[in-house]
Amino acid sequence: MSIVIRPYLERDERGWLRCRILSFLDTAFFDSVEREKERYDKPAIELVAEDGREIIGLLDLECDSDGLADRPGRGGMIWHLAVHPDRQRQGIASSLLEVAERQAREGGLVRFEAWTRDDAHVQRWYERHGFTQIDSYLHVYLERDDLRAFDGELRLVKAFAHYTGDDPEKIRQRYQRVHDDVLYEKRL
Repeated sequence: MSIVIRPYLERDERGWLRCRILSFLDTAFFDSVEREKERYDKPAIELVAEDGREIIGLLDLECDSDGLADRPGRGGMIWHLAVHPDRQRQGIASSLLEVAERQAREGGLVRFEAWTRDDAHVQRWYERHGFTQIDSYLHVYLERDDLRAFDGELRLVKAFAHYTGDDPEKIRQRYQRVHDDVLYEKRL
């Protein structure tokens, strides 16, 4: 079957969720499970790659997102980019990005941003596609042993925090699960 890249439709939600969950299993985002597809406040480019009737890839880009860094030029934030694990490394993500870039240029955007974690192959993919790292922080997961009781009735069991301080190695040594969250930008 040939792969078709097309706009996301409401009927795609279950396939979109399934593709996203499966694509994240072997990444630092393995526990980022959503039960509904995100909806955007601003205009968005929402694409799916379909092989027959199965969603095998997706890209969501919110134009003029409130999540964008304070940088020159009108931009869009890639909130989701995923390819089903059985279909990875076949050019599907690159094709989704190419269509999104074309639509974004037509809409007057001059740059994209995308946050990702410390999965080396994902970072290399962004860099091969013209993205440059512009920011980062640590994403720290805290487990039961890391946390103290609030009071006698409520105990925090799990949490995560963003560390933006000057001693990331100290944080890496103290906590078991620490990820680099990296912000990439691409000028169109």
